[in-house]
Amino acid sequence: MKKSFVLLFAFVAAVFTSCGDDDSNQAAGPSIGVSFANPSINITDAATPVQILFQNAVPQAGTVTVSTELTNVVYGTDFSTSPALTNNTIVVPFNAGATSAEFTFNKLLANIPTTAKNVKFTIVNTSFTANLTGNTTIQVNLNDTAVSGGAEQPATGGATAPNAVFVDLSTGNDVSALRTSWELRFYGGSDFRVGTNNSIKMSAKALETTNIDAPAQADESMFIAQGSGSLSQIDEPQGLVEGLLINVSANDADNKVYLVNLGNGPASTAPALGSDGSAGGEHRGWKKIRVLRSGNDYKLQYADIDATTHQEVIITKNAAYNFTFFSLVNNATAQVEPQKNQWDLAFTPFVNSFSMGGPAVPYYFADFIVTNTKGGARSYQVMTSAITYEAFTLADVDQSKFTNDQRNIGSNWRGTAGGVGGTVAQFTVRTDRFYVVKDPAGNIYKVKMTGGVAQNGERGFPTFQYTLLQ
Repeated sequence: MKKSFVLLFAFVAAVFTSCGDDDSNQAAGPSIGVSFANPSINITDAATPVQILFQNAVPQAGTVTVSTELTNVVYGTDFSTSPALTNNTIVVPFNAGATSAEFTFNKLLANIPTTAKNVKFTIVNTSFTANLTGNTTIQVNLNDTAVSGGAEQPATGGATAPNAVFVDLSTGNDVSALRTSWELRFYGGSDFRVGTNNSIKMSAKALETTNIDAPAQADESMFIAQGSGSLSQIDEPQGLVEGLLINVSANDADNKVYLVNLGNGPASTAPALGSDGSAGGEHRGWKKIRVLRSGNDYKLQYADIDATTHQEVIITKNAAYNFTFFSLVNNATAQVEPQKNQWDLAFTPFVNSFSMGGPAVPYYFADFIVTNTKGGARSYQVMTSAITYEAFTLADVDQSKFTNDQRNIGSNWRGTAGGVGGTVAQFTVRTDRFYVVKDPAGNIYKVKMTGGVAQNGERGFPTFQYTLLQ
C-alpha cells in the first residue's frame, strides 16, 4: 500500500517523545501512550468524530491540547469543531478512566472543493504524563473525491500472516494490527453483542452457570481445525451483527459464563516454502468470561478457568467504530480496526463454514478477504466469461448483487493445487474473476487480485489493482 500504519502501541523508550513542553503541568504517574486513531481521513459526513487513543485508562479527568494547520480553509466558513478552535488550538476534555478522547469535525462546505483543502491536527500537550507514539498527527481532507485507483500490496507479514490489514480504497491507505493483540470484540451499535477473534481459531460456549468464580474445565472438543469444531461456538461467518456469538441480555440472570478457547496464533518459525503458517503456533490456552450490560456500555468479567476470583472492566461503546477490542491476555483494550467508515477490505485468516458432503462445519482459511459490511461496504464477484476487467464500466454495475455477506470475496480469489504425498500445495490466483466493491461513501471500484506469493513462492503476499468507476 502507499502507506502502512501499525495501530499497535509499541512502546520503545528510544523513540518516545514527551507530550508537552512543561512536565510540571502534568499529573505524576507512569507515562501513557497517546496517538490519533487514524493518520488521515476523508470527510464524507456533515459531522465526523476524530478520536485520540490512550494506551491505558487515564487515572483522572483532564484534557488533550491539539494544534491546527489549515490549508485553503477558513474556520467558521469551511469547517468548525466541537470543542471550538481558539488561537489555532482545541482543548479536548476526557473523564477519569477514559481510554480515548474525541472532538467533532463539522464540514460546512456544501460542494466538493476543486482545490486541496485540509486541516492537520497535532497533539501538543496533555494534562497527564504522556508519550507520543504512532499517529501523532492526523490530516482531515475536505476533498472527499476518492483516489482513481492503484496497485497495492497489503503487508500481512508472509506465510505466518501475523497482521490483519484493513484497506481504505478511497485514500489508498491501510492500517495493520497484530492478530494476537485481541480476543473479544464489543459491538459499538445499538445492539449488545460480543464476538471472538475468528482469525486465530477461537471458540466459546455457554456454561450452565452465571457464577464466574466457579472453576471450569478445558474442553478440547472446542478446537477449530479443517472441518472440526462447532459452528455454534464461533461468530456466524456471514458477518451479520445478530450472528455475533454472545448476545448480552438486559437481564443479568440470562448472561451465562462462557468457556473461551483462545485458539492458535502464527507459527514462531517460518513453515516450509509454499506452506501456510498462520495458525501454526501453540495453543494459547483457556479463559472464562461473563458479559453484562452497564448502562449503554458493557461490563466484562474474566478469569483463568480454574480461578475462584475474577477481574472486571467496563468496555465503553463507541459508535464511530464497528467494535471496541479487548485483550484477555494483556488486560487492556486494543486498537485494531480503523473507524467503521474508513476501511473497505480486510486481509486476514478466517474461519468460514464449509460442507464436505454433510452438515456445514468450521473450516480455517488463510489468505482470506473480508468486506466491511458492518461499516456499510459491499462487494460482489464478476466472472471474466461474462465481461473482462478492462471492459467493465460503471454502467455494468448491478446494484442488486451487492449483499451484506462479508465473504463475497473471501477465499474465492485464490486456490491451492497439488500437495499429494507430502508435497506442498501450489498457491494460485484465480484470473477468471474480479470484484466490484462499493465503499461506505458510495464510491464504486473494480478490484482484481494479481498475486498471493513472493517471488520465491512464500505465501502471504497478496497484491491487487483497483480502479474507481465514474
